[in-house]
Amino acid sequence: MKSSYNQTIPGKNSAKSLPTPSEEAIEHSKKLSTNIRRYLSRHKNLPFSKFMEMALYTPQLGYYAGGLPKFGKAGDFITAPEVSPIFSRCLARQAAQVLSQLDEPNLIEFGAGQGTMAKDILLELEKIQQPLHRYYIVEISADLRTRQLQTFEKHLTTETIKKITWLDELPKTPISAVVLANEVLDAMPFERIRVEPDQALQGYVSFNETEKQFEWNYQTITDSGLQKFANQLIQHIGKVSDLGYETEINLNLKPWLKSVSDILSEGAVLLVDYGYNRHEYYQPARVMGTLRCHYQHRAHNNPFFYPGLQDITAHVDFTAVAEDAFDSGFKVAGFTTQAHFLMGSGLLEMSVDPEMHVTEQIQIAQQIKTLTLPDEMGETFKAIALTKNFDQPLIGFSVRDLRHQL
Repeated sequence: MKSSYNQTIPGKNSAKSLPTPSEEAIEHSKKLSTNIRRYLSRHKNLPFSKFMEMALYTPQLGYYAGGLPKFGKAGDFITAPEVSPIFSRCLARQAAQVLSQLDEPNLIEFGAGQGTMAKDILLELEKIQQPLHRYYIVEISADLRTRQLQTFEKHLTTETIKKITWLDELPKTPISAVVLANEVLDAMPFERIRVEPDQALQGYVSFNETEKQFEWNYQTITDSGLQKFANQLIQHIGKVSDLGYETEINLNLKPWLKSVSDILSEGAVLLVDYGYNRHEYYQPARVMGTLRCHYQHRAHNNPFFYPGLQDITAHVDFTAVAEDAFDSGFKVAGFTTQAHFLMGSGLLEMSVDPEMHVTEQIQIAQQIKTLTLPDEMGETFKAIALTKNFDQPLIGFSVRDLRHQL
C-alpha cells in the first residue's frame, strides 16, 4: 500500500492483468535486463536482494535512477507529501522542536522524490521562524535531482535554495541534525525466505531461457545470519503447511542505521513508512509475506515484470528497526501510527482556518482523511523516532506512544 488509490492484483500471474508498457519503456527494460543477465552469467548466483538493487538503482536504468515518472497520477504511486502539504508541515513542526535545541540546525533527507516534502518543510520552517543552517538531500538519481531543483525554483526564494545541498552519500564528519526518511526503508533491497515443513530456503533469481523472463530459484540457505533468522521464524510461526511460508528480511537496515549514527553527533532520526511490529509482521497467516510491486497505480506481487519500470517494496519490521537502532547507538524515542504522529505535530491546528474558502476546507478535509483514516494511510503507516544526545519528549508521540508494542 504505497498509494491511496492502488488497485491490488493478487495471484501468481497477476502481471498478465497489468497495462502493457510503451515500446520505448520496453526497450528501457530490456537494456536493464541485459545488465542483470550479464551479472548473473558472471556470478552464477543472483540473490533476490541483488536483483532488487539492480532493478531499482542501476544508474540511468534502474527504477529510481531512470527518468520515468514515478510519483503522482502520471506515475505508479502517490506518497503522503503529495496527498497534502499538511503531512510535511507536521514533520517540519516535529523537526523544529529538535532543531531549536541544536548548536547547528541541519536537516538531512533521504530520497526526496520530486522535492515536494522538502519544499513544504522549508516553507513551514520559514513560517514558524525556525533557523536552518543546511538542508542536505541524499539523492543518487540525477533525474530526481533535476526535478527537485525545478520544484524548489518554482516555490522557494533564492536565499532558501542556497541552503540546499545535494549529496551522493552521507557527510564524512559528524554533524548535529534531524534526519528524515519518508518511505525509504520499504525500498531497501531485502532477502526473500521460504520455509517449508522440512527445510528453509533463500530466494535467488534465475533467467528462464524458454519463457525469456526472470523467475524465482529457491536454494538451501548457506548464510549463518539468514539461517538464524529462519530458525527464529519457524519457532514464531509454528507448523508450516506443504504450501510453505514466504517472507522478507532487510539485511541492509542495520548497516544503514549504523552509518547514520556515525555521522550524527546529536539530533534525531524520523522514519515514516508502512509496516508492523514483529509480532504482526510474521503472523502465521501471512504466508506470502509483504512483497509488493507498484506499476501505474496497480499493486501486484510479481517483481520480475519489466525490470526498471516498476517499484518493488516490502513492509517494514519496526521491531527490527528499534533493535538495530539501539545497537547502533540510538535511543528509541517514540513509535506510533501516522495518524497519531500527525495529531501530535499540529494536524488539527493546521486544518482550521476561518478565512479559508469552503471549497478548500472540503479539499483539506479529504486530504486529512487519506492521511489519518485506518483504512487509508493512518494505521498502516507508522512513525518511529530515534535520538542521539537529545532527551526531550517529542511532540509527535505525545498523543499515543506505542513503543511498548515493539
